Amino acid sequence: MILFVFVLASLAAQTTSSYMGELRLTVTDDSGLPIASRVEVVSESNQIDYTLQTDRYGALVATRLPFGRYQLRVSSPGFALHTATVDVQSILPTQYAVRLTLAPLQTQVTVTAGDTLLDVRQSGTAHEIGARTLQGRMTAMPGRSLSDVVNTQPGWLLEANGILHPRGSEYQVQYVLDGLPMTDNRSPAFAPELDADDVQGMRIVTGGFPAEYGRKLGGVVEVTTAGQARRGIHGSATGSFASFGTAVGSMAGEYGWPKSTLGASGSVSHTDRYLDPPVEENLTNSGTSSNVALRFEHQLADADRAAVVLRRGRARFDVPNELVQERAGQRQHRTSDETAAQFSYQRLLSPTLLGDVRGMARDVASELSSNARSTPILPLQDRGFRELYLRGSVSGHAGRHEWKAGADADFGSIRERFSYEVTDPSRFDPDTPREFAFDDRTRDREQALFVQDQIRFGNWTVNAGLRWDRYRLLVGDTALSPRAGVAWSWPAHDLVFRASYDRAFQTPAIENLLLASAADLRGSSGDAVRLPVMPSRGNFYEAGVSKRVAGKVRVDVTRFWRRMGNFADDDLLLNTGVSFPIAFDKARITGTEVKLDLPRWHAASASLSYSNMRGVGFLPITGGLLLDDSSTLLTSADRFPISQDQRHTVRGRVSCDLSSRVTVSAAGSYGSGLPVEFTGTPEEALEQYGPRILDRVDLEAGRVRPSAALDASASAIVLHSDRRTLRIQADVRNLTGRLNVINFAGLFSGTAIGPPRSAAVRVQLSF
Repeated sequence: MILFVFVLASLAAQTTSSYMGELRLTVTDDSGLPIASRVEVVSESNQIDYTLQTDRYGALVATRLPFGRYQLRVSSPGFALHTATVDVQSILPTQYAVRLTLAPLQTQVTVTAGDTLLDVRQSGTAHEIGARTLQGRMTAMPGRSLSDVVNTQPGWLLEANGILHPRGSEYQVQYVLDGLPMTDNRSPAFAPELDADDVQGMRIVTGGFPAEYGRKLGGVVEVTTAGQARRGIHGSATGSFASFGTAVGSMAGEYGWPKSTLGASGSVSHTDRYLDPPVEENLTNSGTSSNVALRFEHQLADADRAAVVLRRGRARFDVPNELVQERAGQRQHRTSDETAAQFSYQRLLSPTLLGDVRGMARDVASELSSNARSTPILPLQDRGFRELYLRGSVSGHAGRHEWKAGADADFGSIRERFSYEVTDPSRFDPDTPREFAFDDRTRDREQALFVQDQIRFGNWTVNAGLRWDRYRLLVGDTALSPRAGVAWSWPAHDLVFRASYDRAFQTPAIENLLLASAADLRGSSGDAVRLPVMPSRGNFYEAGVSKRVAGKVRVDVTRFWRRMGNFADDDLLLNTGVSFPIAFDKARITGTEVKLDLPRWHAASASLSYSNMRGVGFLPITGGLLLDDSSTLLTSADRFPISQDQRHTVRGRVSCDLSSRVTVSAAGSYGSGLPVEFTGTPEEALEQYGPRILDRVDLEAGRVRPSAALDASASAIVLHSDRRTLRIQADVRNLTGRLNVINFAGLFSGTAIGPPRSAAVRVQLSF
């Protein structure tokens, strides 16, 4: 398969994501002669700030530009500065010609970067994270650099062990890596990390999904790993050292020719606090990880481009012990491995028609091993999956229409081997079997067709699409999913009103799905619940408004409603980190999100967001595996707060440039607390978890008490030249050392403690 990918890569050049376009610029003088020029491309809404150079023929191609409005500043010695605003709203190339006049003769209307603060065509909720924000992010523990960045956006909740939950969804996050979807669980306990140092930009979507997105729609995180192509050799080297014996090193480099680019990146890390432990003592919690990537891009002609990317990642870590397990001498280890190859090929069929073919082959594996002193069970696991994903699409422009149609297919094979032996029978019912074993494999076949259109007329933008999905794994299902969105701009008042509807068809999580849905489990308890896990179906609605205030601040307010059947959740097996997908009858989730962005005001920038969410689940259980006696959950009609039901979440950050080279910043967060499902007595909780943890839980109210954290950061550029920049950043997280409990004794989520005060230093050399 990898050889096949290399053959395709030799055809042509570069990866372009489905929400990105390109700008083709030509610069001439009054007589039509080309001029080599310096070009600045800025968009505050998309966090883009590029400084590029045309070739000697005055030509420039700026690729990977997220849809939106851009300010151009074109300059050349002896000529007057040219400023203009350009809209990039199509995957097809946007042509723009600049004619420079001699400096004394030009009269030009001044265009400011503030004119790019609003995207007047955006009908759903999407937030852009640019390279500058990624570079200045707080240093994260290994495995969490991307999830920590996503968690800064409203509507997202980072639960125990770096698991992201968008708008109340469980395991319904889809990463789209350089235009290719990854629908498996990407949290540090399940998969090797996608390193933020290898990322150039991100787009985070929670509403108004285009029809090309499917299978996982709680939230979509588009990740772009390549920046603007540059000639010659360029790269960076980064090293960080932090509390808990944490050390991370990464390197990236690329060499650019006129029509080709070859790049490589890699990183290694170690920490003594890889997961969120169940007790303050942070027992047996070390982890190491590594990853490497190779990228080749080539352009045969203006109409043909292709790329190939190879990736390899590995993580090995301990399962944190509870106090009883530590006294018993338990040691459990987990590993995650991933090998992937991606390719893409694009051809400009005509000035208004673009063809795109791309694919991915992956192999993902995960293991759990335990020593003989493990308690109350000794679990073993070896699971994995292989997939071949292929997609083809055609995009076109016709008058007011920007349309796209395509198809994809996912061919996979899943294997699972799991067993356990009860080592402490006192923790289980007398009829619970002492041993259990499961071994199975099957094929996954999923296909989809989609068509979508963006129609623009005046101040109105209408997005409409239709998607058809076919799912064949342990169960079979098909679905039609209409999508619609509308945006109306009011330029006189710097306002954009928007609303969207998404029909969602979400496939079950593949992690331990065979075991969760097995009809015959020899050796399991007779009280175990075993039902096939069906896909989830939902209706997502949202309405919102965006406004530019004083030309500097963007305010976004969104109200959303989600209604889902076969609501997906998971059941954690004791403290092993092994979880099984389950489903409830339905869920109702509503919320309000507010975000204020000040991209730049003199030397300062700031952001503030608030999320209010209420999520209610409804029994009975409709799918999955529960090994305990939970037969009442099959007939109950009770309702309950979902495990991500945090009513109030506040996040904020402010930065100030003390000079052109020194920046200080502070960030804060507040969460009102997740539901508690503890059924024991306060005395039992005190004995098991201790007084400090119990003080952070309100058992009477059934909630974890509010959490809060204050972080601080300072960075300095200590070396800067035309070719090299050396930057040092120091961070302190949870300055007050507050004890924050994330989850407590949850039936489906266990117990997890947030990180205490920690410090980190990161050094980056760019060349």
